[in-house]
Amino acid sequence: MRSEPEKCGRASGPASTAVTWSPRSGFGYLNVRRGEPLGVGRGRSIPPILSSPIGFADPLKPRYRDIDGLRAEYEAKQDAIRARLEDFRRTGHKADERLFEELCFCIVAIQSKARASDSAVAALRTTQLLWSGGPDEIATFLRHRTRFHNHKAAFIVRARERFFPQGHGELAKTLDSFPSSKDARGWLVREVHGLGLKEASHFLRNTGRGEDLAILDRHILRNLIRHGVLRRLPRTLTPKRYLDIERRIESFSEEIGIPMAALDLLFWSRETGEIFK
Repeated sequence: MRSEPEKCGRASGPASTAVTWSPRSGFGYLNVRRGEPLGVGRGRSIPPILSSPIGFADPLKPRYRDIDGLRAEYEAKQDAIRARLEDFRRTGHKADERLFEELCFCIVAIQSKARASDSAVAALRTTQLLWSGGPDEIATFLRHRTRFHNHKAAFIVRARERFFPQGHGELAKTLDSFPSSKDARGWLVREVHGLGLKEASHFLRNTGRGEDLAILDRHILRNLIRHGVLRRLPRTLTPKRYLDIERRIESFSEEIGIPMAALDLLFWSRETGEIFK
């Protein structure tokens, strides 16, 4: 027979607590019984992972994993990571032509290897195709250097026409006019064909203007799963889902004490063996 639930303010007699552990949901449920001394509950004891100063962890809070190992790895690599981030900040103070080269790198690097993409853009600069080549010429040059060479060539030419209509640009001035990196990112996504949230975030980070932005590729997502920030790989990255994951990384970064931009380079170095960009 089910007993009548206690009502607030009318409880009498000693009570006991017990926790029933649900393996399906992963939560512990608190049962309160009258008539027994406290601490003589009949349910299972609460698993250690739910322990907290008041007895229970917030069930909505992610259960991060291997944080000590992550911090130790960051400790070993932080000098190189900080030096790379400082390189990005210096790049951000250079002329618009240099910023445009970095923008082209982020375009060429879409679903392609970073080192090969960097070499391709450097070769485009050396041959002057980056500044004078048409879509067909650039596409031919990129054919064996990157995937989707036709699309990327068209994106490069359209970006060049957008930011250097009279041969000189105001890209840095425009980017610095926005109140936040996220506002600048939104503008880039709207203005530059071929740039999504990831590519725009990548460009801003590489020019010292987006250290609080997430650059979500498969390397980063796999490491987020490894540390309990995500449960599984998302099937698609819609803008809404991208921003949701970015907020999760912000919380994770704050809790473990490693800046977002440093986390990105740390995760990237795990997958590729180097701290690049």
